[in-house]
Amino acid sequence: MGAARFFVSGRVQGVFFRASTRDEALRLGLRGYASNLRDGRVEVYAEGDDAALDQLEQWLRHGPPLARVEQLEREAAPVEGRLGFVTG
Repeated sequence: MGAARFFVSGRVQGVFFRASTRDEALRLGLRGYASNLRDGRVEVYAEGDDAALDQLEQWLRHGPPLARVEQLEREAAPVEGRLGFVTG
């Protein structure tokens, strides 16, 4: 089990990115959150199976249909023991 923090740049706010990320994360059995940042990026924290984190990373490279991902950054993060996946 691991955890990762992702920062997604591009047209990622106002295009259902957070809700779609939540749906994908839950489908993969991950826990965490997705939130808008003031600088226009979306921050995603996820924890769970390492293979599922890799699958989420691949999904985040494209996001939902209306999104245009220009850059994706991933960094290791400590496991926080979160329950569920929320957007905020």
